[in-house]
Amino acid sequence: MASVPVVKAAVYDAPGPPGVLRYDDVPDPEIRPGAVLIDVEAISIEGGDTLNRLRGAVERAPHIVGYQCAGTIAEVGAGVSDRHVGQRVVATVPHGSHAERLLAPAAATWLVPDGADIVKIACVPVAWGTADDCLFEFGRLVAGETVLVQAGASGVGLAAIQLAKRAGATVLATAGDDGKLARLEAFGLDHGINYRTTNFADAVFELTNGRGVDLVVESVGSTLADSMSSLAYRGRIAYVGDAGRDDHPVDLGPLKAGNRSIHGIFLGAELVAGPRAHDNIDRLIGEVAAGELQVVVDRTFPLAEAAAAHEYLESRKAFGRVVLIP
Repeated sequence: MASVPVVKAAVYDAPGPPGVLRYDDVPDPEIRPGAVLIDVEAISIEGGDTLNRLRGAVERAPHIVGYQCAGTIAEVGAGVSDRHVGQRVVATVPHGSHAERLLAPAAATWLVPDGADIVKIACVPVAWGTADDCLFEFGRLVAGETVLVQAGASGVGLAAIQLAKRAGATVLATAGDDGKLARLEAFGLDHGINYRTTNFADAVFELTNGRGVDLVVESVGSTLADSMSSLAYRGRIAYVGDAGRDDHPVDLGPLKAGNRSIHGIFLGAELVAGPRAHDNIDRLIGEVAAGELQVVVDRTFPLAEAAAAHEYLESRKAFGRVVLIP
């Protein structure tokens, strides 16, 4: 009886801490209509990857976590006319990126520009598409306004700082380390706030002469109440993440007094809703490839060391992205 082809992947059988991940054989994905099979070269670990590994549902064990990766197309499914074997692409999927090979819908891929660093492009779609939507599509940021970016040294944070500064905003950001805040200045940060040593809401009002900020990019979750307290009159919150792993309810009543608002944001829904978000990410990939925007990769780990990579990302020591290399 013929053996089933296998590839290596980082898998787990039940949710939990990074140690649940193990490096093991899994069946080689089979091509399907409308999809492409990708030989993976770089895997960007997203915040959602760690949250799913920690407490997400496992429909079938062993489970392969992961939203995003980049590599070279090895096979093209029936009905796909705009992709071909040998093209380099970056893909987003609900899960499965932590593997040597990935089956992805062709519509959920973007071409990697010729000559671009595939490791950096592997980090673009989720973080940069999210940051751009937080600031502009839903945050309605315009030149002259002031924005507070929570977790400024994260993937979304670094993207938001650069995009907001380029748009003519004054940029504030939080981090838990003065060294990180100093490094963020090179990417457009105007004022850094160390949340470990300073109440950031108090610092915001001091830095804005008592006015507050027009927009907060809120990717932490546990800081939501203080982000609300940081808003100027008619200020907005782009609420996009729960990296702080805090499930405590927040009283939204204080928003009313200042005609403030909060907007929940999920990039995946926008990608399903129509071509706008996909086209926007394609533009951002081009700008990163051209050097107009900077992706920062803190560390790379072999795929076999996915548990250590997840642990490092969760330690909050990283400045920028953590990437797995099969």
